[in-house]
Amino acid sequence: MEILEEVKDPEIPVLSVVDLGIVREIKNREDGVTVVITPTYSGCPAMDTIEREIKEVLEKNGIRTKVETVLTPAWTTDWLSEKGRKALEDYGIAPPAEATTDKSFLTGKTKAVRCPICKSTSTTMISQFGSTACKALYKCDDCLETFDYFKCI
Repeated sequence: MEILEEVKDPEIPVLSVVDLGIVREIKNREDGVTVVITPTYSGCPAMDTIEREIKEVLEKNGIRTKVETVLTPAWTTDWLSEKGRKALEDYGIAPPAEATTDKSFLTGKTKAVRCPICKSTSTTMISQFGSTACKALYKCDDCLETFDYFKCI
């Protein structure tokens, strides 16, 4: 796991695959290890790159590696580490504001998303879709900056 901290999410380079929570298990084999990963969502375009980089970093350290992708249980933002949540905010992306899937569009209730720049919770969603499929676009009503919000999944 320590070596896998070197593998960063290509879309959000401040997050390691460990902090992102997509590394589910490492299985020891006679001839190496199998790293079990779960994509953040089934169509995530970064998974091929992540799989290749996992193999490269472990094999560079003398560990023969296979990568196995599993889809169940489905990944959730609950799997983000606290270190990862802080790294997101420090990078300018608001981390998920709640511990489960965001259902605010069904209930009409808005959640408080904290601006990663000025830390205000007076923010407004501009679009459900941000710079990548896993993010929404928000604007801070206090500092007027726009920012990505890592959606709850």
